[in-house]
Amino acid sequence: QVQLVESGGGLVQAGGSLRLSCAASGRTFSDYAMGWFRQAPGKERDFVAAISGSGHNTLYADSVKGRFTISRDNAKNTVYLQMNSLKPEDTAVYYCAAKAAYYSVFYRDRTAYDYWGQGTQVTVSS
Repeated sequence: QVQLVESGGGLVQAGGSLRLSCAASGRTFSDYAMGWFRQAPGKERDFVAAISGSGHNTLYADSVKGRFTISRDNAKNTVYLQMNSLKPEDTAVYYCAAKAAYYSVFYRDRTAYDYWGQGTQVTVSS
């Protein structure tokens, strides 16, 4: 069992930045691929970014590529999402997710993930 707790959300103006954190507990953190997803009101939960257990492999949704950066610190059992140049369309609840995986693997499909955090709200005003 893995417990995930997100933090760092808030209200920011368009063009601003936020850094989300997701702290994990319960298992060896590096044994898990991690992902960030987001869900706006009335919409499906969409993929944002993913990172392998080693931290060497990453993947981004086209909508955030070049603006967001996913990273992890396995010594701190934490995955991060640095969000720059935020836009109003980035407004959503952001979730982190974990999936036990080989150290170089990551997943884009939300159905692949076994564990989810409770989410943190990000609101970008225009």
